[in-house]
Amino acid sequence: MKHFYSSTIILIIGLIIAYYLGGFAGVYIAGLLALLEVSLSFDNAVVNAKILATMDKIWQQRFITWGMIIAVFGMRFLFPILIVMIVGGLGLIETLNIALNAPEKYHHILQSNEKLIFAFGGSFLLMVFFDFFFEEKEIKWIKLIEDNKVTNSLSKVANAGLIIATIVGIILTYETKSYEVAIAFYMGMLIHSLLASVDDLFDSEAVKSGLIGFIYLEVLDASFSFDGVIGAFALSQNIFLIMIGLGIGAMFVRSLTLYLVEKGTLNEYRYLEHGAHYAIAVLAVIMLLKIFFHISEEITGTIGIALIGIAFWHSYLANKKDTQR
Repeated sequence: MKHFYSSTIILIIGLIIAYYLGGFAGVYIAGLLALLEVSLSFDNAVVNAKILATMDKIWQQRFITWGMIIAVFGMRFLFPILIVMIVGGLGLIETLNIALNAPEKYHHILQSNEKLIFAFGGSFLLMVFFDFFFEEKEIKWIKLIEDNKVTNSLSKVANAGLIIATIVGIILTYETKSYEVAIAFYMGMLIHSLLASVDDLFDSEAVKSGLIGFIYLEVLDASFSFDGVIGAFALSQNIFLIMIGLGIGAMFVRSLTLYLVEKGTLNEYRYLEHGAHYAIAVLAVIMLLKIFFHISEEITGTIGIALIGIAFWHSYLANKKDTQR
């Protein structure tokens, strides 16, 4: 399994550092965090594989190297620190000091602003799902949902996903009575639309299969990681243990993505992409619902894996049926 060599090395190094930080308890927590990250981001790997398959080999490799630095130090360490720094009106050194020496206070500041994070991530993932749901597809999985009069009619409407997401944003703004939540939600939509526009503007394969695709994947990864970063504090208050555990999980998710690309798994298992996008839709809805009440990360991860598992099994049955004809 050459695709997972680098992930295994990161795993070993990470667990050694975790042992140094917290003994066997630290190793155990890091392992749990890695499993949390993989369970929450398994659907991310499937969606990433579709995009990565269109990219040049060099950008596929950069997704592992450069992308890993962004994923671990950017999203799972620097991003939460920047949020606490901006919201708390603190300096960088002061924020780092709080993260290291007063993790409870750090977690409280981060958690007090989780509604904005969920609004941004939920809207971005909602747009990702709508892009898939309303595009023309030869293969349809749940025909009751994907092939009915309403869906077929909406698919012919320009920017149907954008319209529906805007309506969701209006409802969310009305219910929360918060302009900060509204700005965060529409920022998620804006970032998604900007990336899609830039992709169309630079209509050359070199760019579309390179830098823009890379940026899109990193933003997508960020949207998936919000849940895990905040939920990780339920297991540990040590920001370095959190970074190590989630970083190990993120590395395995990226290795899994490359494995899916090289093995052509999405082509072989026809409904896998559908299952992943339905899991994204569920995650988007859950993130938006978490603005109003708590939903455990275990539920989120379980639903995502279940949907992908069902899609995989249906694909297997469909392939078996085709060979028997």
